[in-house]
Amino acid sequence: MYAFDYQRPGSVNDVKAAFSGDARYLAGGQSLIQAMKLRLSSSERLVDLGGIAELKTIKIDGANLVIGAMCTHAQVAMSADVKRACPALAELAAGIGDPMVRNMGTIGGSIANADPAADYPAGLVGLGATVQTNQRTIPADAFFTGLYETALKPGELITAVSFPTGAKAAYVKYRQPASRFALVGVFVSQGAGGVRVAVTGAKGSVFRSSEIEAALGKSFTPEAAKAVKVPTTDINSDMHGSAEYRAAMVSVMASRAVAAALAR
Repeated sequence: MYAFDYQRPGSVNDVKAAFSGDARYLAGGQSLIQAMKLRLSSSERLVDLGGIAELKTIKIDGANLVIGAMCTHAQVAMSADVKRACPALAELAAGIGDPMVRNMGTIGGSIANADPAADYPAGLVGLGATVQTNQRTIPADAFFTGLYETALKPGELITAVSFPTGAKAAYVKYRQPASRFALVGVFVSQGAGGVRVAVTGAKGSVFRSSEIEAALGKSFTPEAAKAVKVPTTDINSDMHGSAEYRAAMVSVMASRAVAAALAR
């Protein structure tokens, strides 16, 4: 690990002064610290967000569920508010990694890292969430821009994620057995804004399946989702599965997600 300066601000207002030069935010550290240990990543300064209590709250705000950026996966999974307002999101969080990862990793850190096989991106896009920062709000559809890339500007801090409530929703993934990341994961929702189907693990970034959305818009059934043949364009192909296999699994996982959503 390379040497670095360490800052731990106590509030969002203190972050701006702490973040300067070649700096990076430190949330749960489940990806960043490992990369730094292997000298795959380096920064002159780390700004630890762990001391900012205002980033660790979960609340219901009208028709929205608002989750602070520093809420851990375990906190989201166990929250009574999340279970009541959006049980699919609580189940998604409960299926991330192992207990150590869930107790350290955060929702803000996960979406800022934008791993192509992470679970939260599917939840955000699948529910039509909004990312709140210290500068603006960003719709989830515009937040994830590519492989490990987001719409965040240098120094921009995620403060919370706002999820609309009231939709029928579920998330199902086919896990990579060692990492528990999604080889293919699909989040399906049916709400006031219509049907949304978000896919993770299959491309370089989370994406919406317009083909499955169209089919479910006509008939919100497992059979309708499973009957869709997903194009293999830009679908990942590696030792764990070919593009054709992953494309087929998108329809299968979507079908299972619809069944789970209807069973609530």
